[in-house]
Amino acid sequence: MNMRCTWSIAFLMAAATNLPGADERAPIDTRYGDDAVKEQPDFRQHVVPLMGKLGCNGRACHGSFQGQGGFRLSLFGYDFKADHENLLAGDEPRINKAEPVQSLVLTKPLQEIPHEGGTRLEKGTWQYRVMRKWLEDGAVGVTDKTAEFVKLEVTPGELVAKQRGDTWQLKAIAVWSDGTREDVTPLCRFQSNNDQVATIEQSGKVTATGPGDSHVVAFYDNGVVPIPVIHPVSDKIGPNYPSVPTPTKIDELVVEKLKKLGEVPSELNSDADFLRRVSLDMTGTLPTAVETTAFLADASADKRAKKIDELLERPGYAAWWATKFCDWTGNNERYNQNNGPDRRTVASQAWYEWVRVRFEKNMPYDEIVEGIVLARSRLDDESYEDYCKRMSSYQHKEGEASFADQPYLPYYWSRSNFRSTEERALGFAYSFLGVRIQCAQCHKHPFDQWTKDDFDRFEGFFARVTYGSAPGTRDDEQKMMADLGVDTKNQNANQQANELIKLVNQGKTVPYRETFIPAPQNPNRRADAKKDKNKKRPQLVAGRTATVLGGDEIKIDEMEDPRQALMDWMRDDANPYFARAIVNRVWAGYFNVGIVEPPDDLSLANPPSNEALLDYLADQFQAHGYDMKWLHREIANSRTYQLSWQTNETNRLDERNFARAVPRRIPAEVTYDAIRVATASDEEAAKLQSSVKGRAVADPIVSPQGRGNANYALTVFGRSIRESNCDCDRSMEPSLLQTVYLKNDQELLTMISRKGGWVDQMVRGSSAAADLEEESATARRNAERVVDRMENRLKKAKANGKDELVKQAEQELAAAKKRAAELRKIAEKADDEKVAVRDEAQIASIVNQAYLRTLNRPPVDDEAKRAAAYFHENGDLAVATRDLLWALLNTKEFVVNH
Repeated sequence: MNMRCTWSIAFLMAAATNLPGADERAPIDTRYGDDAVKEQPDFRQHVVPLMGKLGCNGRACHGSFQGQGGFRLSLFGYDFKADHENLLAGDEPRINKAEPVQSLVLTKPLQEIPHEGGTRLEKGTWQYRVMRKWLEDGAVGVTDKTAEFVKLEVTPGELVAKQRGDTWQLKAIAVWSDGTREDVTPLCRFQSNNDQVATIEQSGKVTATGPGDSHVVAFYDNGVVPIPVIHPVSDKIGPNYPSVPTPTKIDELVVEKLKKLGEVPSELNSDADFLRRVSLDMTGTLPTAVETTAFLADASADKRAKKIDELLERPGYAAWWATKFCDWTGNNERYNQNNGPDRRTVASQAWYEWVRVRFEKNMPYDEIVEGIVLARSRLDDESYEDYCKRMSSYQHKEGEASFADQPYLPYYWSRSNFRSTEERALGFAYSFLGVRIQCAQCHKHPFDQWTKDDFDRFEGFFARVTYGSAPGTRDDEQKMMADLGVDTKNQNANQQANELIKLVNQGKTVPYRETFIPAPQNPNRRADAKKDKNKKRPQLVAGRTATVLGGDEIKIDEMEDPRQALMDWMRDDANPYFARAIVNRVWAGYFNVGIVEPPDDLSLANPPSNEALLDYLADQFQAHGYDMKWLHREIANSRTYQLSWQTNETNRLDERNFARAVPRRIPAEVTYDAIRVATASDEEAAKLQSSVKGRAVADPIVSPQGRGNANYALTVFGRSIRESNCDCDRSMEPSLLQTVYLKNDQELLTMISRKGGWVDQMVRGSSAAADLEEESATARRNAERVVDRMENRLKKAKANGKDELVKQAEQELAAAKKRAAELRKIAEKADDEKVAVRDEAQIASIVNQAYLRTLNRPPVDDEAKRAAAYFHENGDLAVATRDLLWALLNTKEFVVNH
């Protein structure tokens, strides 16, 4: 199996290994080759897989949710008991025990009776003999003596093509708990994950169709086995493969795969590309022009490793990766608390800050997750009154207490879209295991081992997680409301909430609802207890159990908190998901593609592109105490991460084996912040780099309604909306609106030309221009003051009716206006002088700075010449500088990380 074994399967495999091995049974098409066969088919081992092979229990037939023709089977045949019962049920059952050969399950596929599914069987075939023999032998279903499926073994374990058209025949052996080994190749379903690399027939015959690598997958019962298919893209394999540096373990494992493919890695990227790439990926921040200049001038051999260490200590690292973690865990203002003082915005901000602080302190990842998984609102031995005081203190305007200081994050469990056990099971598997199990809510997962029974058993862990008023606190809550003077009779919930917000901002202690785990059920209570009419929640069933995915059954009602079993399971060294999920997501953050892609779909039929690499990173991540900075450092220091985006003849099409850097668009928040850094003055850019206050990468508020100037840009560039259990909530696709924003949006144009920005800094940088501008400004102010003063004097003189004073005021006003005209000429001269102060050195400096602050590299000669020519052609320093910055912001190179 191409995944690390889960607990129960591993146990059964070990048990089967120790059993005295029976001879391998020949394939069923051989054993049922003629009508003289005496063997009785087994319902689970033979009949159900055969119905799957024939398409009877597929999504387009009786396996659909509604079934077909009044008859339904479990999708892909996972519920053997229900399928057998359905075959015997109804006014016209599919099985006729009195006359087996007249059974509808036989006559319809033969088209002896009209069948919408068409002809599925033909007489005289082995498939027909299996179905007929099973019916004639009594159509026996599963029994207590039916063996359990242990594993599926498929050979060959790897397929390496030498040329297009090469073929292989797969052989699949099913292993059962009674020691039986049977060739089930004719009963397997097969699929290819990429037909352009290899196709597979339903007989298990694989044909190489083109260069590249992928997997073909075999399905039987609960077994899902992917087989790698490798078709070299060049002749640079074996002894022809060139010597390639592999300074780290990551590089060794990547190159080991590339050698099989005949792909040669690109060369190392330039220092400029490295600095830009790692800064954007690790901190979500564009390097400043000053930082870029210093890095490019540094001649030390270890400057890249030092820069990585430096970036990991910057606030942008914790801010950006906390934002990503909030994407994965669903921190959406729309669904966070909306009653009491724990309003949506407060909850979203507290959630984000709780995560950010832990990333900043480099708390072990398992401890961060533990603070979420085991979260409850109250601390140990904390009374309801003390809990309310503590929560109120977090929101007091003058308070110094921070929600981030508390050990738990209960907001994860109290979201309005996270109240049902189904929602929690789905969200938990997505957030912390990287597994999509939604298919198993209703039927067998088409690409994994999970069945509806697995989902239902996993769901049990979340049944007791409750949000609301904890037992025994309702009276305390009502008394607190009364003491505060809140009108609970005449005000609705929103009015009460607004009142509580005002009170808590005044320093008052107000009541809070809470996330809590009810005490374990009294085992003496009747198991079929009905819903308590006085409570909204049903009584818990005594003795209820739950099962971790692929693992042991646990009696959760005897546990104080069933989630503790989940946390223990995730920390177990044998857990195949927990460490791999976060390692894969972090890797995808640096390469834009996961080792498993999509990164949130760790399923058996979607294996890693480099399993050894994923195993190494996951194992070492655990061995290093779930140290997140170790993981970032290990990836960023690898030669693989630092490869150039420029291709060679062997890797130009590679997008999954990391032989080159694949240019990808910068995420929404990073794009918006990059525009701000690029358009800011040097002083302001340094502040944006050293502080994340007001930065998009540190904005906790994600809601479809949105607020703030940045929201439109973030929406246009595909910020995650955090509404579903899917990484697809974030869009990285280009769009016309993105182009329109960069070219013509007023917000962007204002950032370019605003006072105090970089363009303003450059124009004021010329001393001559600055002096003339200041003189012009002073002249204008003086002119305005003199003219105003003379006009007021003239008005007073006319009011007094003294002709002498009027005449004198008129003369002074005329002189003031004359002076104003002279000063206007000085202003016009200053404008003319701004053109005159331009020289080649100044233009070269501005052009160089423009490139360094946007593309983080100096311009090449041709770029510098074209920019300088435009400055001379335009004739206005401010306009030319602004236009150059605008043009660079609109290049693909700016919005792409390469």
